[in-house]
Amino acid sequence: MTVRRFLKPVLYEDTGQYWTGQLIFWFILSALPFLGMMLWYQNAHLIYIEHLYLQTVLGLMISQLLALTCLNLWYLPAGPRMILVVALAGLAAAGWTSLRLITYVWLTGETHIWSEYGGWYFGAFYIYLCWCALYHGMNYYGLLQKEHAEHLRDIERGRNEQIKRLQAEASAHQAQLKMLRYQINPHFLFNTLHSIYALIRLRDRERSLAMLDRLGKFLRFSLEYDPKARTTLEDEVALLSLYVDIERVRFPERLRFIVDVSPDAARAELPSLLLQPLVENAIKYAVAGSENGASISVRARVIADCLKITVSDTGADVEPSTTSGTGVGLSNIRQRLEALFPDDHSLTLLENDPRGLSVCIEIPYRPESPHNNNRDNDETSIENRDCGRRAAGARRAA
Repeated sequence: MTVRRFLKPVLYEDTGQYWTGQLIFWFILSALPFLGMMLWYQNAHLIYIEHLYLQTVLGLMISQLLALTCLNLWYLPAGPRMILVVALAGLAAAGWTSLRLITYVWLTGETHIWSEYGGWYFGAFYIYLCWCALYHGMNYYGLLQKEHAEHLRDIERGRNEQIKRLQAEASAHQAQLKMLRYQINPHFLFNTLHSIYALIRLRDRERSLAMLDRLGKFLRFSLEYDPKARTTLEDEVALLSLYVDIERVRFPERLRFIVDVSPDAARAELPSLLLQPLVENAIKYAVAGSENGASISVRARVIADCLKITVSDTGADVEPSTTSGTGVGLSNIRQRLEALFPDDHSLTLLENDPRGLSVCIEIPYRPESPHNNNRDNDETSIENRDCGRRAAGARRAA
């Protein structure tokens, strides 16, 4: 760990990379001639070794001046910069060659070496061209590393922002769904308990006990589901049947309930207790407001990857009261659909002929998976699929 911490600025920082490359380049450049003297010429006199390493130090110093000059030329266009770098390499080679020959004559006293200036110069020129190529290659590699690191940081920042945004949206939707759920359940309980209270006041013991028994079954059945979970339409209809059984105690002859659900629609997943407020509205306005009662039907079909559910009633045979309640049930359904399927749902209200109302809901069709019977996924995880357009229709308060 200590060695890695020491090598990190040398290997991964700009200055460390540069000096690492410099030392390796000039070390190799001095080691190869030394090996040539030892193995080929077998002439390893101390004075030649001194000159060899002295010219290496001089070459490194000149390359440092060349590096500073190239750095100032870095922002020029590629063509002019390349021409200037080649010219600078030639000047650096001329200066280095002159210093090498001067130090050689100073150490050995051999003045005839000046006649070999051209050969020494072209070797030096080739060396500095290679040095410039390596210098630019290292700089381009460093820039590529920086761009790649910045790109990875941008991706990470974008991913973190997306995760935070999705978490915030999920939390907001979950809070909204909980609030709507808590509105629905007391609304139903208030109506049911009020009905039981009325039966007790009428001293109708059997009907009040039957209604309490069905209410207990309904509550036990509904509490089996997590408020955040999905349910199937088949289970939703079973829950509706219990609710209708409760209301039949109040309207034994006037309430007629019809279910027409296709097998594939029965397996469809949907938010739990989505249809109960619609049936409750139909009982409140159609059955309770009619002397002869009314029929309530729940029909469901799968059409082109969409689940289409229609809850309709035959309407009241008397003019309804102008006071139509709080509107909690229908508005909750609309808001739940908007939260779960923001751009992919439809809620349409249509007047029936001669009377009555139909509420049509279209949501993406998703059949229940065989391995997903525990329904432990959140309501907000229901897949949105393309299923037609939203329809606007006549509204009636819930």
